Amino acid sequence: MPSLWEYANPKKFIDTTSRVTPWLFVAAFLCLVTGLTWGFFFTPDDFRQGSTVKIIYLHVPSALMAINAWLMMLVASLIWIVRRHHVSALAARAAAPVGVVMTLIALATGAIWGQPMWGTWWAWDPRLTSFLILFLFYLGYIALWEAIENDDTAADLTSILCLVGSVFALLSRYAVNFWNQGLHQGASLSLDKEENVHDVFYHPLLICIAGFVLLFLALVFLRTQTEIRARRMRALLARERLTA
Repeated sequence: MPSLWEYANPKKFIDTTSRVTPWLFVAAFLCLVTGLTWGFFFTPDDFRQGSTVKIIYLHVPSALMAINAWLMMLVASLIWIVRRHHVSALAARAAAPVGVVMTLIALATGAIWGQPMWGTWWAWDPRLTSFLILFLFYLGYIALWEAIENDDTAADLTSILCLVGSVFALLSRYAVNFWNQGLHQGASLSLDKEENVHDVFYHPLLICIAGFVLLFLALVFLRTQTEIRARRMRALLARERLTA
């Protein structure tokens, strides 16, 4: 049985993910088209929130992926710190721009959803505030990678930053549980039937979440392949300068 660590080999990773990535894009497209069409055009308005409830099909999946993208970066960073596998560090780097876009979508759709419900585009609610800080951590993580020329040094420092930022990733997920006050509603997906969204919204929402997950994986695989090739190119150029 092949070991998971085999994919720490850059060539093995590229060969495997290159075959999988196109199918992930196709599956993501089908899920998103199905889920968004079903959700926006074939579900009723909510009796309290009206048609604005339908932004749930963009807001909830993007918010989930914003948090889980950072947690994926955390796992990859820990692997780099412990095992020094370059693919894991480059995968974390590749995931950051995808995560920041997901966070931006979640913040924007949350503001659009919140304005008619709360009467304001923004409130310093615990979950909203921690999510904004997470967004700033994403920007800082990307900037730190770009600011440091040595890849190994950049991977070390960004891994530490990722560990610190993970506190806010968890806060943004569980802030409603930590603080009872705040405008933000509870979780839309819950094991508690009293809190969970109604089935008429639940099923298309699950399809949208699946689409966002598949799209995230496809983009991270594609970007990681690009990062590996870019690292090889930098190494070759550095070698040529030394031998010139």
